[in-house]
Amino acid sequence: MNHTAKMLRDNALKGKTIVVTGGGSGLGKAMTRYFLELGANVAISSRDLEKLENTAKELEQETGGKCLAVQCDVRHYDEVEAMLKTVLDNFGQVDVLLNNAAGNFISPTERLSANAFDTIIDIVLKGTKNCTLAFGKHWIDTKQKRSKVLNIVTTYAWTGSGYVVPSAAAKAGVLAMTRSLAVEWAKYGMQFNAIAPGPFPTKGAWDRLLPGNLKDKFDMAKKVPLNRVGEHQELANLAAYLVSDFSSYINGEVITIDGGEWLKGAGEFNILEDIPQEMWDQLEAMIRAKKDK
Repeated sequence: MNHTAKMLRDNALKGKTIVVTGGGSGLGKAMTRYFLELGANVAISSRDLEKLENTAKELEQETGGKCLAVQCDVRHYDEVEAMLKTVLDNFGQVDVLLNNAAGNFISPTERLSANAFDTIIDIVLKGTKNCTLAFGKHWIDTKQKRSKVLNIVTTYAWTGSGYVVPSAAAKAGVLAMTRSLAVEWAKYGMQFNAIAPGPFPTKGAWDRLLPGNLKDKFDMAKKVPLNRVGEHQELANLAAYLVSDFSSYINGEVITIDGGEWLKGAGEFNILEDIPQEMWDQLEAMIRAKKDK
């Protein structure tokens, strides 16, 4: 057995309904796949309904599970409430919320507009707040006693990091919310935990964060003491454990899975200090071109 093997027993999540925001691609898709393999019903949400439906169909065919695609912009509370209602109409109840939806890009902070800063804050912090509040109120109103919220944060939520300041500020807020509600809402039978992944390359996110040949110039594996980046199944294994009944005594924790990266050098993107100003101009043009497509 190796580190990419699947960890939990068959049907470990049978009977559970899990909602994964940002579940249409990348790490959200990897976690969703494993939840389905373990017997859960999963609803995935994002703004891109076509991508969601394609992902849901693909994962159902791969796993034999039930995956529901629900369009939702987590920045808007009314859309989150509508998404929750759709999940309840289809599955009857919801047991787990996985706040995975995020946005990020690299930029010197002085180059950011107020709107660009707000965009990241709104998706990451406000979106997590919207989902947590809607689902939490539902669980309280229905007196559901066993429910979990799992938030995806990042190691620079506590260290900070240059060049991703909006993300760092937003993720720090999510981490504080996780720890605060772990105490306040435990009396309602809710558990709150978080995962802080290190480098887990995904095509979409990493193309935005390190466009062009930056992926070659800044080899993330070299920043990790284990000298490699993470495999998606490793994150899925950890997430599945934390949403399962096996983690029933873990509450208010953030678990780092980064091969020791943050201990080696705090601030995941501080290495971007080496980029000259003229390259920032080129990178900004490339990022804008991708956004306009």
